[in-house]
Amino acid sequence: MIFYFSLNVTYHDFQQFYRGEVEKVEVHDHKGRTLWIHGRHFRRFLTRSGIQGQFKMELNAQGDLVSLSKC
Repeated sequence: MIFYFSLNVTYHDFQQFYRGEVEKVEVHDHKGRTLWIHGRHFRRFLTRSGIQGQFKMELNAQGDLVSLSKC
């Protein structure tokens, strides 16, 4: 399955994931479905301004993450 979604998280807000206060990011894909994605998957996209952009996530038949990329 492939999902497309937008994300806009400030650097300050993302620090909650590093401190262990929050584990998962809630996003809504372009079809309105709610997805819960572990914050560790977004670390490589973090900049000084946070995480912003359009993303593509692919899951296998078991629901495991295959890939997460910025569009």
